[in-house]
Amino acid sequence: MATDAGTSGTSAEPLPRFPDGFLWGVSTSAHQIEGAADTREPSVWDAFSAEAGRIKDGSTAAVACDHYHRHTEDVALLAGLGVGAYRFSVSWPRVNSPGGLDFYDRLVDELCAAGVRPVPTLFHWDLPAGLDWLERDTAERFAEYASVVARRLGDRVGKWITLNEPAEHTLLGHALGVHAPGRRLLFDALPAAHHQLLAHGLAVRALRAAGASDIGIANSHAPTWPASREAADVEAADFYDMLLNRLFAEPLLLGRYPEGVGELMPGDVEADLKVIAEPLDWYGVNYYAPARVGAPQGTDAEVGGIRLPAGLPFTVRQIEDRPVTDFGWPVVPEGLTELLTGFRERYRDRLPPLVITENGCSYEGLDDQDRIAYLDAHLRALHRAMAAGVDVRGYFVWSLLDNWEWAEGYARRFGLVHVDYATLERTPKSSYHWYRSQLRAQR
Repeated sequence: MATDAGTSGTSAEPLPRFPDGFLWGVSTSAHQIEGAADTREPSVWDAFSAEAGRIKDGSTAAVACDHYHRHTEDVALLAGLGVGAYRFSVSWPRVNSPGGLDFYDRLVDELCAAGVRPVPTLFHWDLPAGLDWLERDTAERFAEYASVVARRLGDRVGKWITLNEPAEHTLLGHALGVHAPGRRLLFDALPAAHHQLLAHGLAVRALRAAGASDIGIANSHAPTWPASREAADVEAADFYDMLLNRLFAEPLLLGRYPEGVGELMPGDVEADLKVIAEPLDWYGVNYYAPARVGAPQGTDAEVGGIRLPAGLPFTVRQIEDRPVTDFGWPVVPEGLTELLTGFRERYRDRLPPLVITENGCSYEGLDDQDRIAYLDAHLRALHRAMAAGVDVRGYFVWSLLDNWEWAEGYARRFGLVHVDYATLERTPKSSYHWYRSQLRAQR
């Protein structure tokens, strides 16, 4: 049996064998690693991080990992790691800038030359300043942008991701105000969710028109555990599951919103759902931990570094008796098995093949045995889901590099590669070498 992540060491047994053709990769995002802010238009995150008190360490991503200037070094790290694919994001503000697409042209060329499959995500939260997901026009603009990128890169890029985690971007950026653009609209943030989903559907159409044939989305999902068997806790957990899971999966997979939600959305919702539900070639899942949810307690609560205000129809509680990462997130590998088997049971023949587009953890240190244990345990949990019949085609570790972790600034380290933010020197951690050895064993 694997040692629980959060403690040193991994199982003495090798990882089980994954199917031939299984896609192994790592993920990053543009705003978190690229830097070179002076070479692109500003995004909502530039404005947000310039406001006092928004970022915990007062930093910005103006330099980040300086991947823009050091991408050749980072591609060499990818090649040395032996991954089959690299999931990165394209910065919409950079594409809007003169010569901005040239950078991604070079990056894709270098990835292909290194034998690493480029897997771009078209939106990972860095909305150009001046655009607003509360406005329907932003979805149309996104489709135009997707078309521009696909025409430039589509001859070398086969696998595409439209959006990353619209649930978090809606909840944290528009409902709670702890991420850019910093709005605190609570349930009035729902139009931002609808317009992101509409943007996804329009982008799928634009990508297909440009010749793309392998398109997915990266949605975050988590099993929702009631805090108790009491009716009030079960009801609160069901509502939370609807809000964070079903609200963002069912329009895509079933062509409808959960009961009672559609009438809260703007525009001609029935017509929009036909666009949102454009068939997907695969469905991306970002998994970190389950959520334990109970009835409201009448006070603010802080979970995983996020403060939830009183007045919500649920309270997210701590998951006890589990090791936690340096971010305070519980380590629950079996939650991944539960999530994936639950998805198969819920959506059955409407569920396309799955890809784990993010899974990772924040730990300090170069000899990061806790990260190794975490990844080992989660890969075993993934394999158990596949053995139970879930069709999963790939797995991407978050993240290749330590990076600028949004409202946390530089305080959290998720990378397989350590970045010294003063010198920008890259140093592969023990987890980098462990992952490389696992990939070699899978060949």
